[in-house]
Amino acid sequence: MKAIIVGGGIGGLTTALMLRSRGIACELYEQSETIRELGVGINTLPHAIRELAGLGLLDKLDEVAIRTYELFYLTRHGQQVWHEKRGLDAGYDVPQFSIHRGRLQSVIHQAVIDRLGADAIRTGCRLGSFKQDEGGVSAYFFDRSGAHVHTARGDILIGADGIHSKVRQTLFPDEGGPCWNGLMLWRGATDWPAFLTGRSMIIAGGLNAKAVIYPIAPGSSPASRLTNWAVLVRIGDGSSPPPRREGWSNLGRRDEMMPYVTSFTIPQVDFTGLINATPEFWEYPCCDRDPLPYWSSGRVTLLGDAAHPMYPVGSNGASQAVLDARCLADMLARSEHPRQALAAYERQRLPMTADIVASNRRGGPEGVIDAVEQLAPQGFTDVDTILNYEAREAIVRGYAAKAGFAARVVARQ
Repeated sequence: MKAIIVGGGIGGLTTALMLRSRGIACELYEQSETIRELGVGINTLPHAIRELAGLGLLDKLDEVAIRTYELFYLTRHGQQVWHEKRGLDAGYDVPQFSIHRGRLQSVIHQAVIDRLGADAIRTGCRLGSFKQDEGGVSAYFFDRSGAHVHTARGDILIGADGIHSKVRQTLFPDEGGPCWNGLMLWRGATDWPAFLTGRSMIIAGGLNAKAVIYPIAPGSSPASRLTNWAVLVRIGDGSSPPPRREGWSNLGRRDEMMPYVTSFTIPQVDFTGLINATPEFWEYPCCDRDPLPYWSSGRVTLLGDAAHPMYPVGSNGASQAVLDARCLADMLARSEHPRQALAAYERQRLPMTADIVASNRRGGPEGVIDAVEQLAPQGFTDVDTILNYEAREAIVRGYAAKAGFAARVVARQ
Protein backbone atom coordinates (compact mmCIF):
# COMPACT_ATOMS: atom_id res chain seq x y z
CA MET A 1 0.00 0.00 0.00
CA LYS A 2 1.10 3.56 -0.70
CA ALA A 3 -0.44 6.78 0.64
CA ILE A 4 -0.30 10.28 -0.82
CA ILE A 5 -0.30 12.88 1.98
CA VAL A 6 -1.23 16.45 1.06
CA GLY A 7 0.09 18.95 3.61
CA GLY A 8 3.33 19.19 5.58
CA GLY A 9 1.95 20.46 8.88
CA ILE A 10 1.87 18.61 12.20
CA GLY A 11 -0.95 16.31 11.09
CA GLY A 12 0.57 15.37 7.73
CA LEU A 13 4.07 14.81 9.10
CA THR A 14 2.82 12.74 12.03
CA THR A 15 0.77 10.64 9.62
CA ALA A 16 3.90 9.93 7.59
CA LEU A 17 5.69 8.66 10.72
CA MET A 18 2.70 6.58 11.82
CA LEU A 19 2.40 4.96 8.40
CA ARG A 20 6.11 4.25 8.19
CA SER A 21 6.06 2.57 11.62
CA ARG A 22 3.41 0.18 10.28
CA GLY A 23 5.25 -0.60 7.07
CA ILE A 24 3.01 1.51 4.84
CA ALA A 25 4.75 3.57 2.15
CA CYS A 26 3.88 7.23 1.68
CA GLU A 27 4.88 10.44 -0.04
CA LEU A 28 4.15 13.88 1.38
CA TYR A 29 3.47 16.99 -0.72
CA GLU A 30 3.64 20.54 0.65
CA GLN A 31 2.70 23.64 -1.30
CA SER A 32 5.27 25.90 0.40
CA GLU A 33 8.80 25.93 -0.93
CA THR A 34 10.12 25.01 2.51
CA ILE A 35 8.57 23.61 5.68
CA ARG A 36 9.09 26.54 8.03
CA GLU A 37 8.72 26.99 11.78
CA LEU A 38 5.53 29.04 11.76
CA GLY A 39 3.26 30.05 14.62
CA VAL A 40 3.95 30.72 18.28
CA GLY A 41 3.02 28.68 21.36
CA ILE A 42 0.69 25.72 21.63
CA ASN A 43 0.06 23.02 24.19
CA THR A 44 0.23 19.36 23.29
CA LEU A 45 -1.80 17.23 25.67
CA PRO A 46 -0.83 13.88 27.22
CA HIS A 47 -2.96 11.74 24.90
CA ALA A 48 -1.09 13.19 21.91
CA ILE A 49 2.31 13.13 23.64
CA ARG A 50 1.76 9.42 24.34
CA GLU A 51 1.54 8.89 20.56
CA LEU A 52 4.61 11.02 19.82
CA ALA A 53 6.53 9.24 22.58
CA GLY A 54 5.57 5.96 20.94
CA LEU A 55 7.29 7.26 17.81
CA GLY A 56 10.47 7.88 19.82
CA LEU A 57 10.23 11.68 19.92
CA LEU A 58 9.99 12.36 23.66
CA ASP A 59 13.67 13.21 24.19
CA LYS A 60 13.70 15.58 21.21
CA LEU A 61 10.58 17.34 22.49
CA ASP A 62 12.15 17.71 25.93
CA GLU A 63 15.06 19.58 24.33
CA VAL A 64 12.84 22.32 22.89
CA ALA A 65 9.75 22.48 25.11
CA ILE A 66 8.54 23.01 28.67
CA ARG A 67 6.81 20.27 30.65
CA THR A 68 3.67 22.05 31.84
CA TYR A 69 3.27 21.80 35.62
CA GLU A 70 0.03 23.61 36.41
CA LEU A 71 -2.86 25.58 34.94
CA PHE A 72 -4.73 28.52 36.46
CA TYR A 73 -8.10 29.81 35.27
CA LEU A 74 -8.70 33.40 36.41
CA THR A 75 -11.38 35.98 35.78
CA ARG A 76 -10.25 39.00 33.77
CA HIS A 77 -9.97 40.78 37.15
CA GLY A 78 -7.40 38.20 38.26
CA GLN A 79 -9.52 36.17 40.68
CA GLN A 80 -8.87 32.42 40.69
CA VAL A 81 -11.66 30.20 39.37
CA TRP A 82 -9.81 26.92 38.97
CA HIS A 83 -6.33 25.44 39.49
CA GLU A 84 -5.02 22.02 38.55
CA LYS A 85 -1.78 20.16 37.95
CA ARG A 86 -0.98 19.01 34.42
CA GLY A 87 0.87 16.18 32.74
CA LEU A 88 3.11 14.02 34.94
CA ASP A 89 2.25 16.12 37.98
CA ALA A 90 -1.44 15.35 37.45
CA GLY A 91 -0.82 11.60 37.42
CA TYR A 92 -0.38 10.94 33.71
CA ASP A 93 2.46 8.68 32.62
CA VAL A 94 3.50 11.18 29.94
CA PRO A 95 3.92 14.96 30.15
CA GLN A 96 1.97 17.84 28.69
CA PHE A 97 4.25 20.07 26.65
CA SER A 98 4.04 23.81 26.17
CA ILE A 99 5.96 24.30 22.95
CA HIS A 100 6.53 26.59 19.99
CA ARG A 101 4.32 25.22 17.22
CA GLY A 102 7.13 25.52 14.70
CA ARG A 103 9.57 23.62 16.92
CA LEU A 104 7.07 20.80 17.39
CA GLN A 105 6.65 20.66 13.64
CA SER A 106 10.43 20.75 13.17
CA VAL A 107 10.99 17.78 15.49
CA ILE A 108 8.45 15.69 13.57
CA HIS A 109 9.74 16.94 10.20
CA GLN A 110 13.32 15.93 11.01
CA ALA A 111 12.13 12.50 12.12
CA VAL A 112 10.36 12.04 8.77
CA ILE A 113 13.57 12.93 6.91
CA ASP A 114 15.65 10.60 9.09
CA ARG A 115 13.31 7.63 8.74
CA LEU A 116 11.71 8.00 5.31
CA GLY A 117 14.46 9.95 3.56
CA ALA A 118 14.39 13.49 2.21
CA ASP A 119 12.87 12.26 -1.06
CA ALA A 120 9.66 11.32 0.76
CA ILE A 121 8.81 15.04 1.08
CA ARG A 122 8.21 17.18 -1.99
CA THR A 123 7.86 20.92 -1.40
CA GLY A 124 6.62 23.55 -3.84
CA CYS A 125 3.80 21.20 -4.86
CA ARG A 126 0.31 22.68 -4.77
CA LEU A 127 -2.51 20.18 -5.27
CA GLY A 128 -4.52 21.04 -8.37
CA SER A 129 -6.84 18.05 -8.67
CA PHE A 130 -7.10 14.32 -8.12
CA LYS A 131 -9.10 11.46 -9.58
CA GLN A 132 -9.92 7.98 -8.39
CA ASP A 133 -10.39 4.66 -10.14
CA GLU A 134 -10.74 1.07 -9.02
CA GLY A 135 -7.00 0.68 -8.62
CA GLY A 136 -6.04 3.87 -6.78
CA VAL A 137 -5.79 7.67 -6.79
CA SER A 138 -3.87 10.03 -9.07
CA ALA A 139 -3.00 13.49 -7.77
CA TYR A 140 -1.76 16.37 -9.90
CA PHE A 141 0.54 18.98 -8.40
CA PHE A 142 1.50 22.44 -9.67
CA ASP A 143 3.92 25.19 -8.68
CA ARG A 144 2.97 28.75 -7.76
CA SER A 145 3.08 29.84 -11.39
CA GLY A 146 0.54 27.17 -12.33
CA ALA A 147 2.96 24.86 -14.11
CA HIS A 148 2.46 21.12 -13.61
CA VAL A 149 5.38 19.69 -11.62
CA HIS A 150 4.38 16.19 -10.57
CA THR A 151 1.76 13.47 -10.81
CA ALA A 152 1.53 11.10 -7.86
CA ARG A 153 -0.12 7.71 -7.83
CA GLY A 154 -1.16 5.86 -4.67
CA ASP A 155 -3.74 3.63 -3.05
CA ILE A 156 -5.20 6.45 -0.93
CA LEU A 157 -4.98 10.23 -0.68
CA ILE A 158 -4.98 11.96 2.73
CA GLY A 159 -5.93 15.64 2.83
CA ALA A 160 -3.98 17.14 5.73
CA ASP A 161 -3.86 20.54 4.07
CA GLY A 162 -5.39 22.78 6.72
CA ILE A 163 -8.45 24.96 7.13
CA HIS A 164 -8.30 26.03 3.46
CA SER A 165 -7.96 22.42 2.30
CA LYS A 166 -8.05 21.83 -1.45
CA VAL A 167 -9.02 18.21 -0.80
CA ARG A 168 -11.98 19.26 1.36
CA GLN A 169 -13.00 21.89 -1.21
CA THR A 170 -13.01 19.20 -3.90
CA LEU A 171 -15.16 16.85 -1.81
CA PHE A 172 -17.50 19.66 -0.70
CA PRO A 173 -17.40 22.32 -3.44
CA ASP A 174 -20.43 24.23 -2.11
CA GLU A 175 -19.26 24.54 1.50
CA GLY A 176 -17.95 28.10 1.29
CA GLY A 177 -15.33 29.74 3.49
CA PRO A 178 -14.51 29.24 7.17
CA CYS A 179 -16.89 30.44 9.88
CA TRP A 180 -15.71 33.50 11.83
CA ASN A 181 -17.12 34.01 15.31
CA GLY A 182 -16.06 37.66 15.61
CA LEU A 183 -13.00 36.90 17.76
CA MET A 184 -9.53 38.18 16.93
CA LEU A 185 -6.48 36.47 18.41
CA TRP A 186 -3.15 38.26 18.85
CA ARG A 187 -0.19 36.12 19.87
CA GLY A 188 3.51 36.54 20.43
CA ALA A 189 6.49 35.29 22.44
CA THR A 190 9.58 36.83 23.95
CA ASP A 191 12.27 36.15 26.55
CA TRP A 192 10.82 37.09 29.95
CA PRO A 193 11.53 36.44 33.65
CA ALA A 194 10.07 33.14 34.80
CA PHE A 195 6.87 33.46 36.84
CA LEU A 196 5.44 31.11 39.48
CA THR A 197 7.07 27.68 38.93
CA GLY A 198 8.55 28.55 35.55
CA ARG A 199 6.25 25.85 34.13
CA SER A 200 2.90 27.45 34.92
CA MET A 201 0.09 28.38 32.53
CA ILE A 202 -2.46 31.15 33.13
CA ILE A 203 -5.72 31.77 31.29
CA ALA A 204 -7.61 34.89 32.41
CA GLY A 205 -11.07 35.86 31.18
CA GLY A 206 -13.87 34.15 29.31
CA LEU A 207 -14.53 33.63 25.63
CA ASN A 208 -15.25 37.29 24.78
CA ALA A 209 -12.05 38.66 26.34
CA LYS A 210 -9.20 36.36 27.27
CA ALA A 211 -5.49 36.55 28.09
CA VAL A 212 -3.18 33.53 27.98
CA ILE A 213 0.43 33.30 29.25
CA TYR A 214 2.78 30.33 29.48
CA PRO A 215 6.47 29.50 28.89
CA ILE A 216 7.30 27.41 25.81
CA ALA A 217 11.10 26.97 25.99
CA PRO A 218 14.12 27.79 28.15
CA GLY A 219 15.14 31.44 28.06
CA SER A 220 18.42 33.27 27.68
CA SER A 221 19.25 32.61 31.35
CA PRO A 222 18.12 30.16 34.05
CA ALA A 223 15.85 32.87 35.42
CA SER A 224 13.97 33.47 32.16
CA ARG A 225 11.78 31.58 29.70
CA LEU A 226 10.66 32.06 26.13
CA THR A 227 7.17 33.12 27.17
CA ASN A 228 4.13 32.84 24.93
CA TRP A 229 1.18 35.18 25.29
CA ALA A 230 -2.16 35.59 23.57
CA VAL A 231 -5.01 38.09 23.65
CA LEU A 232 -8.39 36.93 22.39
CA VAL A 233 -11.11 39.59 22.05
CA ARG A 234 -14.48 39.76 20.33
CA ILE A 235 -14.31 42.59 17.77
CA GLY A 236 -17.39 41.62 15.73
CA ASP A 237 -20.55 39.56 15.84
CA GLY A 238 -19.42 37.05 13.23
CA SER A 239 -21.99 38.13 10.68
CA SER A 240 -19.34 39.33 8.22
CA PRO A 241 -16.15 37.75 6.87
CA PRO A 242 -13.02 38.14 9.03
CA PRO A 243 -11.02 41.34 8.43
CA ARG A 244 -7.88 39.38 7.52
CA ARG A 245 -7.22 35.93 6.09
CA GLU A 246 -6.71 33.12 8.57
CA GLY A 247 -3.04 32.23 8.73
CA TRP A 248 0.12 32.21 10.81
CA SER A 249 1.88 35.09 9.07
CA ASN A 250 -0.30 38.19 9.61
CA LEU A 251 1.71 40.72 11.63
CA GLY A 252 -0.36 42.36 14.35
CA ARG A 253 -0.76 46.08 15.03
CA ARG A 254 -0.01 47.26 18.55
CA ASP A 255 -2.38 50.22 18.35
CA GLU A 256 -5.28 47.87 17.60
CA MET A 257 -4.51 45.42 20.40
CA MET A 258 -3.25 47.46 23.37
CA PRO A 259 -6.61 49.06 24.33
CA TYR A 260 -7.86 45.56 25.14
CA VAL A 261 -4.76 44.54 27.09
CA THR A 262 -5.35 47.09 29.85
CA SER A 263 -8.68 45.46 30.74
CA PHE A 264 -6.90 42.44 32.28
CA THR A 265 -5.51 42.18 35.80
CA ILE A 266 -3.10 39.24 36.21
CA PRO A 267 -1.32 39.38 39.58
CA GLN A 268 1.19 36.63 38.79
CA VAL A 269 2.86 38.37 35.84
CA ASP A 270 3.30 41.84 34.35
CA PHE A 271 1.13 41.16 31.31
CA THR A 272 1.39 44.63 29.79
CA GLY A 273 5.16 44.65 30.27
CA LEU A 274 5.45 41.24 28.62
CA ILE A 275 3.55 42.43 25.56
CA ASN A 276 5.44 45.71 25.32
CA ALA A 277 8.72 43.76 25.40
CA THR A 278 7.67 41.66 22.38
CA PRO A 279 9.14 43.22 19.20
CA GLU A 280 6.56 41.73 16.83
CA PHE A 281 3.50 39.54 17.11
CA TRP A 282 0.83 38.00 14.93
CA GLU A 283 -2.93 38.17 14.56
CA TYR A 284 -5.33 35.41 13.66
CA PRO A 285 -9.10 35.70 13.12
CA CYS A 286 -10.60 32.79 15.06
CA CYS A 287 -12.31 30.61 12.50
CA ASP A 288 -13.56 27.06 12.29
CA ARG A 289 -15.88 25.10 10.01
CA ASP A 290 -19.11 23.25 10.65
CA PRO A 291 -18.59 19.49 11.14
CA LEU A 292 -18.94 17.49 7.94
CA PRO A 293 -21.35 14.60 7.35
CA TYR A 294 -18.38 12.47 6.25
CA TRP A 295 -14.62 12.77 5.69
CA SER A 296 -13.98 9.91 3.29
CA SER A 297 -15.02 9.43 -0.30
CA GLY A 298 -13.73 6.26 -1.90
CA ARG A 299 -9.95 6.29 -1.48
CA VAL A 300 -9.73 9.90 -0.25
CA THR A 301 -10.04 11.17 3.32
CA LEU A 302 -9.36 14.24 5.49
CA LEU A 303 -7.23 14.70 8.59
CA GLY A 304 -6.45 17.43 11.15
CA ASP A 305 -7.59 20.96 10.38
CA ALA A 306 -8.76 19.87 6.93
CA ALA A 307 -11.25 17.58 8.66
CA HIS A 308 -12.16 19.48 11.84
CA PRO A 309 -10.73 23.01 12.21
CA MET A 310 -11.63 24.25 15.68
CA TYR A 311 -11.29 27.38 17.79
CA PRO A 312 -8.05 27.56 19.82
CA VAL A 313 -9.70 26.51 23.06
CA GLY A 314 -8.72 23.67 25.35
CA SER A 315 -5.33 23.02 23.69
CA ASN A 316 -6.75 20.52 21.22
CA GLY A 317 -5.98 21.50 17.62
CA ALA A 318 -2.58 19.88 17.14
CA SER A 319 -3.36 17.13 19.65
CA GLN A 320 -6.42 15.95 17.71
CA ALA A 321 -4.43 15.87 14.46
CA VAL A 322 -1.92 13.53 16.13
CA LEU A 323 -4.76 11.27 17.28
CA ASP A 324 -6.19 11.27 13.75
CA ALA A 325 -2.83 10.11 12.41
CA ARG A 326 -2.59 7.24 14.88
CA CYS A 327 -6.13 6.06 14.22
CA LEU A 328 -5.83 6.24 10.43
CA ALA A 329 -2.53 4.35 10.42
CA ASP A 330 -3.97 1.64 12.67
CA MET A 331 -7.03 1.19 10.46
CA LEU A 332 -4.93 0.96 7.31
CA ALA A 333 -2.63 -1.60 8.91
CA ARG A 334 -5.44 -3.90 10.04
CA SER A 335 -7.98 -3.59 7.19
CA GLU A 336 -8.16 -5.74 4.10
CA HIS A 337 -9.04 -2.84 1.77
CA PRO A 338 -8.25 0.90 1.93
CA ARG A 339 -11.92 1.86 1.63
CA GLN A 340 -12.71 -0.28 4.65
CA ALA A 341 -9.90 1.40 6.60
CA LEU A 342 -11.02 4.94 5.74
CA ALA A 343 -14.60 4.15 6.74
CA ALA A 344 -13.48 2.74 10.10
CA TYR A 345 -11.23 5.76 10.71
CA GLU A 346 -14.11 8.12 10.01
CA ARG A 347 -16.51 6.23 12.28
CA GLN A 348 -14.11 6.50 15.18
CA ARG A 349 -12.79 10.03 14.77
CA LEU A 350 -15.52 12.15 13.17
CA PRO A 351 -18.11 12.05 15.99
CA MET A 352 -15.55 12.81 18.70
CA THR A 353 -13.98 15.76 16.87
CA ALA A 354 -17.41 17.13 15.92
CA ASP A 355 -18.25 17.21 19.63
CA ILE A 356 -15.00 19.06 20.38
CA VAL A 357 -15.68 21.64 17.64
CA ALA A 358 -19.11 22.30 19.16
CA SER A 359 -17.74 22.44 22.71
CA ASN A 360 -14.97 24.86 21.71
CA ARG A 361 -17.59 27.20 20.27
CA ARG A 362 -19.09 27.34 23.76
CA GLY A 363 -15.74 27.98 25.42
CA GLY A 364 -14.55 24.43 26.10
CA PRO A 365 -13.08 23.88 29.59
CA GLU A 366 -12.48 27.62 29.84
CA GLY A 367 -16.25 27.97 29.89
CA VAL A 368 -15.89 27.66 33.67
CA ILE A 369 -14.51 31.22 33.62
CA ASP A 370 -17.50 32.44 31.59
CA ALA A 371 -19.87 30.76 34.04
CA VAL A 372 -18.31 32.52 37.02
CA GLU A 373 -17.99 35.90 35.27
CA GLN A 374 -21.65 35.79 34.27
CA LEU A 375 -22.74 35.09 37.84
CA ALA A 376 -20.35 37.61 39.42
CA PRO A 377 -19.35 40.21 36.79
CA GLN A 378 -17.91 42.55 39.44
CA GLY A 379 -15.91 39.86 41.20
CA PHE A 380 -16.43 37.76 44.32
CA THR A 381 -15.15 37.09 47.80
CA ASP A 382 -15.45 33.31 47.69
CA VAL A 383 -15.82 31.53 44.35
CA ASP A 384 -17.56 28.56 46.00
CA THR A 385 -20.50 30.79 46.90
CA ILE A 386 -20.80 31.76 43.23
CA LEU A 387 -20.32 28.34 41.62
CA ASN A 388 -19.42 25.40 43.83
CA TYR A 389 -16.47 23.11 43.23
CA GLU A 390 -18.55 20.25 41.87
CA ALA A 391 -20.16 22.48 39.24
CA ARG A 392 -16.80 23.93 38.21
CA GLU A 393 -15.25 20.48 38.07
CA ALA A 394 -18.06 19.20 35.85
CA ILE A 395 -17.24 21.84 33.23
CA VAL A 396 -13.47 21.28 33.25
CA ARG A 397 -13.40 17.49 33.66
CA GLY A 398 -16.32 17.00 31.30
CA TYR A 399 -14.34 18.60 28.49
CA ALA A 400 -11.28 16.46 29.27
CA ALA A 401 -13.40 13.32 28.94
CA LYS A 402 -15.00 14.56 25.72
CA ALA A 403 -11.62 15.37 24.16
CA GLY A 404 -10.09 12.08 25.26
CA PHE A 405 -7.41 13.32 27.65
CA ALA A 406 -8.97 12.57 31.03
CA ALA A 407 -6.32 10.74 33.05
CA ARG A 408 -8.42 7.58 33.36
CA VAL A 409 -8.99 7.54 29.59
CA VAL A 410 -5.32 8.03 28.70
CA ALA A 411 -4.32 5.32 31.18
CA ARG A 412 -6.46 2.79 29.28
CA GLN A 413 -4.92 3.55 25.89
